[in-house]
Amino acid sequence: MGRRRCAAVVLATIMAAMMELASLTVATSRRSMLNNGLGMTPPMGWNSWNHFGCNIDEKMIRETADALVSTGLSKLGYEYVDIDDCWAEISRDDKGNLVPKNSTFPSGIKALADYVHGKGLKLGIYSDAGYFTCSKKMPGSLGHEEQDAKTFASWGIDYLKYDNCNNDGSKPIVRYPIMTRALMKAGRPIFFSLCEWGDMHPAEWGAPVGNSWRTTNDISDNWESMISRADQNEVYAEYARPGGWNDPDMLEVGNGGMTKDEYIVHFSLWAISKAPLLLGCDIRNMTKETLDIITNKEVIAVNQDPYGFQAKKVRMEGDQEIWAATLSGYRIAVVLLNRGPVRYSATARWDDIGLDPKTVVEARDLWEHNTLRTQFVGNLTVTLGPHSCKLYVLKPVA
Repeated sequence: MGRRRCAAVVLATIMAAMMELASLTVATSRRSMLNNGLGMTPPMGWNSWNHFGCNIDEKMIRETADALVSTGLSKLGYEYVDIDDCWAEISRDDKGNLVPKNSTFPSGIKALADYVHGKGLKLGIYSDAGYFTCSKKMPGSLGHEEQDAKTFASWGIDYLKYDNCNNDGSKPIVRYPIMTRALMKAGRPIFFSLCEWGDMHPAEWGAPVGNSWRTTNDISDNWESMISRADQNEVYAEYARPGGWNDPDMLEVGNGGMTKDEYIVHFSLWAISKAPLLLGCDIRNMTKETLDIITNKEVIAVNQDPYGFQAKKVRMEGDQEIWAATLSGYRIAVVLLNRGPVRYSATARWDDIGLDPKTVVEARDLWEHNTLRTQFVGNLTVTLGPHSCKLYVLKPVA
């Protein structure tokens, strides 16, 4: 019996050591992914899907890169040019490699990456944790993760959007880390965007795996779709932090399905929610109205604030909502939102947003670009038109 007990103790000790080693290995891999140096603020750029779907080619991608520079968008931080679905041939080559579609990307992806990099920008690409992508027009990366990650790195890819269609039925939490590890070995820092649609609550497990994670299904260019995506994303606010962001999907500003006020709400909520600011319109042909919205430096600064705190709803009263997020420099960003169809007033109360009720506050209106003459104590009330908002940065002065 003594020998059996001794053997049992030795076995238990070995098992404990193995478990500790495994946990250390996991912890190391988590640190390695989180320390890829990317996504310290939410990514900014452009993605092809919302406006173009599968109708993409290398000429349009080059022209979009040109437009990011010529419009001044790149200087504001819009740096990623992301190619979405449908860029590859339906079949891999005889070595199992992904092949750019010859009819639309005849020069290949590496040449395109070189062109984009020459503009001071970064190139993103798309794949899927399944056998085919969502369009079913090109292969996914399931079973080819390491090979595809090396291919992307060899081409000079900077960003990977990784979708969740046509998989083998296993859970995303099993499939996605395989690509994480493949990217870590690929020899090039690549921003990893998990596009799992929020099905298995990726905010709860995404931080060790990627730099951002979709919390919603695809957005559409209308008010109900946009506002519902903001709602679904807000639930996971506490999980957002530098290096890992909640993603309510790409921006629809400029695609024509919403009013100016609705697009301002859209951009304001994405900014204060620290969501990726990925433009989804044809930036080669934008109206002044669209350009004015997406180039608002003060709103972009809220999104890119180094603290990285995502806004929470601090008060909801019918169609009136107050969203607030702490910023650096002892400031607070506040959105006062009217979701309803009629004109209404909304009030931000200091005790809701974490200020002492006696605090005297200076309010900066980020859409009017002016600091209000009146200083406020205890609360701030505004009247809002239907489907509109105000975005203020509040700074205590006494």
